[in-house]
Amino acid sequence: MNPFVELNLALILFLPWFAILGTLYWMFPRQPRTAHRKLFDGVALLLAFTAFLLSLYWSHANADPVYGRMWQQILATAVGYGVFLAVLTVAFFVRRRWLRRTR
Repeated sequence: MNPFVELNLALILFLPWFAILGTLYWMFPRQPRTAHRKLFDGVALLLAFTAFLLSLYWSHANADPVYGRMWQQILATAVGYGVFLAVLTVAFFVRRRWLRRTR
């Protein structure tokens, strides 16, 4: 397998799912849709994606090669997906609290 594709395989496979989750995060709740809200949502999505990439490359580099090359992909995918969801979950609850305070 091409080394570039092997390193970014989890990204390639999860990109459509991240697009769906990101769109749902961006769209709901529909109101209020202020400039501050758009900025917060954009930063949260960028932070989640950046954290995913950092954890993906870190876990791929630190996976124990004794268990085979497939283990690197499994660990990178699991850790990266968990980090992406964790950042979006924290952003969701922070945004929810912030929107309740501004009403």
